[in-house]
Amino acid sequence: MIVEPLGDAGVLRIQPSVFGDARGWFFEAMHQARYAAHGIGPLVQCNVSTSVRGVVRGLHYQNPHPMGKLVGVVSGVVRDVAVDIRRGSPTFGQWWAEELSAENHRQLWIPRGFAHGFEVLSDEAVFLYFCDEGYVPDADRAIRFDDPDLGVTWQTAEPVLSAKDQAALGLAHQTNLPVY
Repeated sequence: MIVEPLGDAGVLRIQPSVFGDARGWFFEAMHQARYAAHGIGPLVQCNVSTSVRGVVRGLHYQNPHPMGKLVGVVSGVVRDVAVDIRRGSPTFGQWWAEELSAENHRQLWIPRGFAHGFEVLSDEAVFLYFCDEGYVPDADRAIRFDDPDLGVTWQTAEPVLSAKDQAALGLAHQTNLPVY
């Protein structure tokens, strides 16, 4: 397993060791001791979602009860985005993006205090989230995916959004952000 920081904010790119032969491939999607050695976890919840081409999910976060996420793709291709929304952080408002696919097996660790989203670049994608906090409906928040103050560049020209994401406000209008 190779773990590389993407900048200084705590977002990590993880390239697991993949073992393959004529039958297919195998890798550990999460190994508590190995991931804990890099400050990840403990992980308490696992979620799976499916989405079709053009779907943009996010930018989502929880506060209170912030959630760190270890994310990856089981099938398809996504462009994953993490945004530092921790007030007082030296990287507040900065974002990182990484292509995650079933072929590259890459994962991202998105620390607590970050908003998270992704866009689907393949016909369909199956997305896996391991979380270090359980989902708390009253803490669920969203930031507008195309907030001009953030300047996240998306490849999808006409995104398919949920009602929640369509109604989301920009970062400047968020009243309940985590503190660094």
